[in-house]
Amino acid sequence: MPTYILLSNLTDEGAGTLTRNPERVQEVNKEVEKLGVKVREQYAVLGPFDFVNVVEAPDNATIARVSAELGARGSVKITTLAAIPIGEFVASLKKKG
Repeated sequence: MPTYILLSNLTDEGAGTLTRNPERVQEVNKEVEKLGVKVREQYAVLGPFDFVNVVEAPDNATIARVSAELGARGSVKITTLAAIPIGEFVASLKKKG
């Protein structure tokens, strides 16, 4: 399955929810998995983003739907990136047109 990187920032509402209920992160992961996306790795980070998630989804439409649904809740803003494994990227550079 294709890999995607989700860079997220909590809104004030989301930060309040997470402070009151830290387990909410795992609850959201379960909800995301029910929508067809597998959470591979997840990090709380310092800097311009609050979280970095590495996920797998069957296609762009699925990850776009998940990102939109999570963003619509008002607790998080998400930037979604498609990720290409480096081996595939290098192989694509070697292909002759």
